[in-house]
Amino acid sequence: MRKILVTLCVLALTGMAVQAQIKTPAPSPVAKYSTTVGLTDIEIEYSRPGVKDRTIFAADGLVPFGQMWRTGANASTKISFSDDVMVEGQKLAAGKYALYTVPGADKWDVIFYKDLSQWGVPQEYKQDQEALRVTVKPQKMNHLVETLLINIGNVRNNSAELELIWENTLVEVKLEMEVDKPVMTSIERTLAGPTSRDYYQAATYYHESGKDLNQALEYIQKANKMDPRFWQLRREALILADMKKYPEAIATAEKSKAMAQSEGNMDYVRMNEKSIAEWKGMVGGGSKSMAPGSKDEKPKAGNDKS
Repeated sequence: MRKILVTLCVLALTGMAVQAQIKTPAPSPVAKYSTTVGLTDIEIEYSRPGVKDRTIFAADGLVPFGQMWRTGANASTKISFSDDVMVEGQKLAAGKYALYTVPGADKWDVIFYKDLSQWGVPQEYKQDQEALRVTVKPQKMNHLVETLLINIGNVRNNSAELELIWENTLVEVKLEMEVDKPVMTSIERTLAGPTSRDYYQAATYYHESGKDLNQALEYIQKANKMDPRFWQLRREALILADMKKYPEAIATAEKSKAMAQSEGNMDYVRMNEKSIAEWKGMVGGGSKSMAPGSKDEKPKAGNDKS
């Protein structure tokens, strides 16, 4: 009994030791920042070191002039753009990058690097991983900023500035976003009315959820009038069959079959052949067709071109 009690005490003390982990403030806390400029989402993740009575940007500073810097502490700073952007007038493709800089007294190089796996600066810098490098002029501020701040400032509809702020130094990198073209495209598309895909999806929902078949038929026929596709014609044939309009269903299924065959989708060829054979037997009959596959008529990946 005594041995059991001793064992239990040891286990209890061990559990307390595991749980009693000391937590202290991080010397360079992690920060995550996200915003939208125009239509472009921007996200930044970095660690924020402090000045702590040190000289930061100088020939002999914590961040020496002329040497590549991770632009923060710990792991390299990451920045992502949801769309292509212009950085200081140069195109940068949408994506996520490590943000490196080379500070100097009169100029800074700002580098967007494709390899995100580095802890800090790359041990071996690979030129083919450099997506873009721009050069900007630093500015001296008349006040001290204790903790590194990376921000998106001076936001307009189609522009902003990536701001690097620390100690008494401010670096601004101009960003420009394409706004007019996608907005005009969206306006034109919306004001032009529903697309064939919109009508197809509406018809499919009406059909599969057992709603008004007349309305489903109207939607799918509008879709096929605008832009016929074999899977859309298949849906029209299924709706017609469920309405017991077998001759029309057969004629539409034949069109779907021919189009599917020309595009190499043999699954739809077989489904249409099976339905056509069944519906031919229903012509003049009194029972409602249970059209095969009427609940899961979607083309396989790569074939839905709508």
